Amino acid sequence: MADNARAKRLADLIREVVAQKLQRGIKDPRLGTHITITDTRVTGDLREATVFYTVYGDDEERKAAAAGLESAKGILRSEVGRAAGVKFTPTLAFVMDALPDTARNIEDLLDKARQSDAKVREASAGAMYAGGADPYRKPEDAETDDTAE
Repeated sequence: MADNARAKRLADLIREVVAQKLQRGIKDPRLGTHITITDTRVTGDLREATVFYTVYGDDEERKAAAAGLESAKGILRSEVGRAAGVKFTPTLAFVMDALPDTARNIEDLLDKARQSDAKVREASAGAMYAGGADPYRKPEDAETDDTAE
C-alpha cells in the first residue's frame, strides 16, 4: 500500500493532466471550456482515481459533458499513464461535484433567514417592554419596598 503523500502527489498530477488535456487535447464539442476539474482522489493502493468536476450550464450541458468525459476516459487515462510513469495507471471515474449546488442552496437559505430577520426587525421597531426596560429588582428598589410596609 502506498503512503498518503504519494497518493496525494499522484492525485494532483492526475488533476493537472486531465485539466490540460481537456483544455487543449480533446476535440469533442461536448467538452468545451465550461468544465472545471475541482478535485481528484486516489485510493491507497493507487489503482483507482476519482475525478470531481463541475459544469457551468444547464442540465443538458451537464449530461453532454458527462457523456463526453465517459467517451474520453481511455485517452485521458493513457495521458495520465504517460505523465505519471507508474507501473499501473489508475482507472478514472468522473463524478459531478456537488459543491456548487450545495453552496447555492446555502446561499438561498441565508437569504431567507435575512428576510425573516428584516421582518422581525420591522415588527419590533416601535415595541415597548411589557414590564419596563429592566424587569429585575435592584438592591436600591428592595430598600424602598421594605420602608413602605
